[in-house]
Amino acid sequence: MSRSRIHIDVQSMAVADAIKALEHKTRVRTRDLPEVVEAPAPLKGKALKAAKAAAAAKAGTTGGSGEIRIIGGQWRRTRLSVAQRPGLRPTPDRVRETLFNWLGQDLTGWRCMDAFAGTGVLGFEAASRGAKDVIMVELDAGLVAQLRSLQQRLGATAVKVQRGDGLSILQQVTADSLDLVLIDPPFTDSALFPSALRAARSAVSDDGWIYLEGPTEWDDAALAPLGLVRQRFLKAGAVHAHLLRKAPIVAAVAAAEEAPPAAD
Repeated sequence: MSRSRIHIDVQSMAVADAIKALEHKTRVRTRDLPEVVEAPAPLKGKALKAAKAAAAAKAGTTGGSGEIRIIGGQWRRTRLSVAQRPGLRPTPDRVRETLFNWLGQDLTGWRCMDAFAGTGVLGFEAASRGAKDVIMVELDAGLVAQLRSLQQRLGATAVKVQRGDGLSILQQVTADSLDLVLIDPPFTDSALFPSALRAARSAVSDDGWIYLEGPTEWDDAALAPLGLVRQRFLKAGAVHAHLLRKAPIVAAVAAAEEAPPAAD
């Protein structure tokens, strides 16, 4: 074998050994590195909306804190921290803005009741717009404490917070004594709505207003036996917002006579 061939074989062996040594070092270093996880692609469109809805649902069932914003009157743009409860759904900003546009924004001197107050956002909106008296009724002790804390923070002297059953207290109100009754009970208690509307009709004056927020639409045919007529209506997502007034006495009596008898 020639010297040149021996020289080439020696170089080849040296290169091979060097490559093996480098591969060994690389394996050792790679073994100690943390696993690289590729970040998921950002959510878009319907997937993003679904993720946000799931997060909101989880927050609503696990508690925590949320926020409401007063959109008009002397406390306009004021943000208030509120607790979250299962089934507690503050009236959306858009719906509140529409409601008080219907009512004319200025509630100076009005006597109001928020019969199922929850976060109190409807009642605070009324007080912010000059209402003389705003009675907030809430059964949950934790929410009652929160309402009183918000009342003190705002200096809302027109607001009175009362713990109790909204329907029972509304039924005890002196007839024709209120200018506005706000009815936004839990959507799951469908049997509560007719009784609350009857009590509200008794409580408001002849030129007073009833605001009803529910999971379904109430048309004039459904309202007539209760002595009420619908003046305005808005659907926003799952919310059906109604502005109601008393029906004329003659029409109310005729509707009640035509209504089918209640089942035993």
